[in-house]
Amino acid sequence: MPFSSLGLSPALLRALSARAYTAPTPIQAAAIPAVLQGRDVLGSAQTGSGKTLAFVLPLLRRLAQAPAPKPRRARALVLAPTRELAAQVGEEFRGLAQHLDTPLKVSVVFGGVSINPQMMGLRGGIDIVVATPGRLLDLVDHNALTLEGVQTLVLDEADRLLDLGFAEELARIQSLLPRQRQNLFFSATLAPAVQTLAQALLRDPLRIDVLPAPQDRADIVQRAIAVDAGRRTQLLRQLILQERWSRVLVFVATKHAAEIVADKLRKADIDAEPFHGELSQGKRTQVLADFKAERIRVVVATDVAARGLDITQLPVVVNYDLPRSTSDYTHRIGRTGRAGESGLALSLVSAGTEAHLCLIEKRQGLQLPREVVPGFEPVETATVTETMGGIKGKRPSKKDKLRAAAARGL
Repeated sequence: MPFSSLGLSPALLRALSARAYTAPTPIQAAAIPAVLQGRDVLGSAQTGSGKTLAFVLPLLRRLAQAPAPKPRRARALVLAPTRELAAQVGEEFRGLAQHLDTPLKVSVVFGGVSINPQMMGLRGGIDIVVATPGRLLDLVDHNALTLEGVQTLVLDEADRLLDLGFAEELARIQSLLPRQRQNLFFSATLAPAVQTLAQALLRDPLRIDVLPAPQDRADIVQRAIAVDAGRRTQLLRQLILQERWSRVLVFVATKHAAEIVADKLRKADIDAEPFHGELSQGKRTQVLADFKAERIRVVVATDVAARGLDITQLPVVVNYDLPRSTSDYTHRIGRTGRAGESGLALSLVSAGTEAHLCLIEKRQGLQLPREVVPGFEPVETATVTETMGGIKGKRPSKKDKLRAAAARGL
């Protein structure tokens, strides 16, 4: 099926051809016609499957063919959980919009940088806003933006947006939007809270669950190495040098751990940088640019990097600390093996986290043999508490209940 069969404009087809996009991915083929028809969509597909273009293309088509209101007001709003994802979505909109016969103005807004340039950018009106929730509300409070004219709301990585930290902001944003509008929810995983929100907000939605065909599935080799917790950094250093990994994305549990591990790797003459939410936006942008350009060999990140980052040909992801939930495990390892490429996802497992990994394996349908690297044979044993595992369970926690309540209130 070619893109030309989906109802896109000649200008967009030319833009896709210039990018060497010859055929839509399954999520794009299913979602684009529905969005063009004005239907609500609840879409789930693996990372790297083209979900962003699944809403960017039809929204550009619809907005370009309809006259802009006077005064010019935002007609499409895309909410993203992280600054990096918002920036990437904005780049897609801007890159394709420049080929349109009808100019569309796109604004990307997020926290961590001065609000003044963003307020200036909104002067004279806007067509599309891509935003993180907190900065969007800041701009509304500064009377720099109104949401009364929004015709389409997109939640990108919807499950992450429904984390406890976003629930109240989403509820307030909902109160500022018109009741009659199109709603599009996209994510690699559809957590229960997302489905609760979908039931409350979406009207007769098209549910799209795209399972990758065998030839399209990410070729990710998953491994687990047993090692004492205190020797993980030494083992990581040895693996990086011994395996000659060109780039490695290392996931840790806390901002402090990101700083400590990156510092220890630098002292071992390995170019490494931390990446977490307390860094300035300029620093985060610079780290990602250096990592993509292979000027940095290792990025040590908290889960802020598990969603939305598209780093082509990233060979290795390491779980220095195991993720809290199975969905976070999916998103973490999905940073490698993107778009059919091969990759390695390696988890470092101590006695204290063995039960935790067993639960991840059970819910992922995995069975990873525990490898041991000579010279790093583990000697520690787990405590009674640790043997019970620490992964987020299936029964609703207090946070889950709060998220669900917030979703019902949207």
